Amino acid sequence: MKAYLSDRMGAALLMAPLLLFLGAAYAWPFFGVVNWSFTLPEPGLGQYGTLLSDPLVQSVFVRTLRIAAIVTIVSVAAAYAITVVWVRGTPTQRVIAEFCILVPFWISVLTRAFGWVALLSNRGLFNTWLQAIGFISEPLTLVRNEFGVIVGMTHFLIPFAVFPLASSMRSLDDRVLLAARGLGSSRMRTFWSVFVPMTRSGIIGSALIVFVFSLGFFVTPAILGGGRSVMVAELIYLRIFQSPDWGLGAAISVVLVLFVGALMALLFRYVRPKQLI
Repeated sequence: MKAYLSDRMGAALLMAPLLLFLGAAYAWPFFGVVNWSFTLPEPGLGQYGTLLSDPLVQSVFVRTLRIAAIVTIVSVAAAYAITVVWVRGTPTQRVIAEFCILVPFWISVLTRAFGWVALLSNRGLFNTWLQAIGFISEPLTLVRNEFGVIVGMTHFLIPFAVFPLASSMRSLDDRVLLAARGLGSSRMRTFWSVFVPMTRSGIIGSALIVFVFSLGFFVTPAILGGGRSVMVAELIYLRIFQSPDWGLGAAISVVLVLFVGALMALLFRYVRPKQLI
């Protein structure tokens, strides 16, 4: 018993500096933001009332949730296909897939966003090429809208969705797949009925990572949205630095943090026991 208590005390002492750092770096500033939301420009719940009554703020939240959901679905689907090749492909396929996964991490998000502007703008490579072959007569509007935001965010987040999927796929027992094939199951049925359900923990983990990242995205929506597809993070920036309306910006930040925390709590409480174990 004494040895057990001693080990627990030692672990607590080792974790204490980390907890103090996290408290100083995250918790304390967050409490300051919470204080702003209740005290600026005057004490009270007025800013939270604005969140519930202002159509502009509500439309931004709805747009953010919609874009985050679309980006999550597309990113996880694309990452799943890439991960299958990376984990179960031939050696050459694995090298190519790994190259495609790792190279985006070497390029900054700002560079990638402007790269998509160069590709998708009215005079960009994509529209120029389509007009040159006679496929379209007028350039397509592919940036400064939700489509451009979704494309840029999906491109950025696919690599982040790969790693939970890869971990889940590498933990599979190949004998289960061989047994399904031995019982007469086709490759397609084995994939959909055996392989995919056994990797659902990776799918859930990837979806959670991508969705949470999407809720707080700033640079890509600001550049590819062109101010026409404002998301929550950009709205917070506008309220804090340009309006300025620090109280409302702080209230939006608090709601966003609490929403993400509630989402993660619900997933870990209700999904994990049934899906992740």
